Amino acid sequence: MTDSKSIFVTSDGKNYRLPFILITCLFLLWGFAHSLLDVLNKHFQDALDLTKAQSGLVQASAYGAYFLMALPAGFVARKYGYKKGVLFGLILFAIGCFWFVPAVSIDKFWAFLFGLLIIFGGLTFLETVANPYTTVLGDPKYAASRINLAQTFNALGWILGPLIGSLLIFKSESTDNPFLSFGKTIRTLFTGVNESVVPVLPTADKAVDNTALIIPYVGLGIVVLLVIVLFFLSMLPEVTPDSSGSDSNVEEGQQSLIKSKHFVYGVIAQFLYVAAQTGIGSFFVNYVVEAESLGISEMQAGILLGLGGMGLFAVGRFSGSSLMKIIKPGRLLGSFAAVNTLLMLVVATRHDNIGIIALILSYLFMSIMFPSIFALSIKGLGKKTKEASSVLVMTIVGGAICPSLMGAIGASNMNVGFIVPMICFLYIFFFGFVGSKEKHAANQLLELHKSTKRK
Repeated sequence: MTDSKSIFVTSDGKNYRLPFILITCLFLLWGFAHSLLDVLNKHFQDALDLTKAQSGLVQASAYGAYFLMALPAGFVARKYGYKKGVLFGLILFAIGCFWFVPAVSIDKFWAFLFGLLIIFGGLTFLETVANPYTTVLGDPKYAASRINLAQTFNALGWILGPLIGSLLIFKSESTDNPFLSFGKTIRTLFTGVNESVVPVLPTADKAVDNTALIIPYVGLGIVVLLVIVLFFLSMLPEVTPDSSGSDSNVEEGQQSLIKSKHFVYGVIAQFLYVAAQTGIGSFFVNYVVEAESLGISEMQAGILLGLGGMGLFAVGRFSGSSLMKIIKPGRLLGSFAAVNTLLMLVVATRHDNIGIIALILSYLFMSIMFPSIFALSIKGLGKKTKEASSVLVMTIVGGAICPSLMGAIGASNMNVGFIVPMICFLYIFFFGFVGSKEKHAANQLLELHKSTKRK
């Protein structure tokens, strides 16, 4: 087992530990912004009288920004480098957060969607830059380990988003502190009985408005401004795949991305993964609350998502970096996808405490998927890495499509809608065991062909 610091040290002795720490701050911030979306769907259904399919426009607006901004983000990264790409993304991020103040005054659905479009436009720049940046900040053979380690801090953001969002947005539902509420909900899941004597009020009796959105988004905007100052004061190295000691072939890096089969398969896998994760998160609260025999409230469901689902997500991210050192990334990814395919089958066919437990467990096995697919897809692309990164970030548009589709399918029975992520995980199973190795197999055949010609 190598020393842990070696994952940040290149073959020529350069240590990129400090730049890596700064970049991981970004992962936490966009994790928070992403997971905060998961409580907005149910909130807007109540506050603006939207259907499930209509509330799916929350994700359509946010993740649609990735489709619109990924290529411009890739252009900025290639022309101006990693550092300027980060700062531009952070500025857009902050502007979008502060837009929620006038949006609350306007109090129209389009105004909130516009704010999310700006926020996630900024996140497009951050993700286009930060994901490949982590893969070059050290020894290239530990690229998958570094990106999984960075994504661990992203997972912490995913925990805080629904937890803080639920406490601030659904705060009128319960007087329990979050940990007591979480404990009661866990007991309900494993006993199948809700012992609370306090009924959940129907939507019509709630004084639901959008003013509660100001505190989480303005607070997030202030934090982003502080990070902007930190990045202005910091000296980040402009590292490239070549300068990091990458062993990628220059000729291979110059070829068209479409000819790299593992990359093409990876683009599809990433699209479907984001679709699955976004769909599951978007309707987690709906699924849990609609299990009427359990009587779980919206606030309890949100806390269950934050401390339960996202807690397991963080555990998976923490352990994922270590697991990648002893298990091949493709094999681990395929195995986790197989488990989630089975878990989604349980969720789609049951709508009780067993289904909710399966839904929570799915977060553990989703944890390594995004960074693993990303690292496997850009492996060996050399100078095409930034361009490939922008294409992979575009695939996040999958999150714009899945929620509305799931909302329509599960309009009357939410559990049926989870057939969609089940199909997505089935393809990721294929990518992990087969698609991610396609390029390697093709290279072996090419070498065999050259060897035969020489003989």
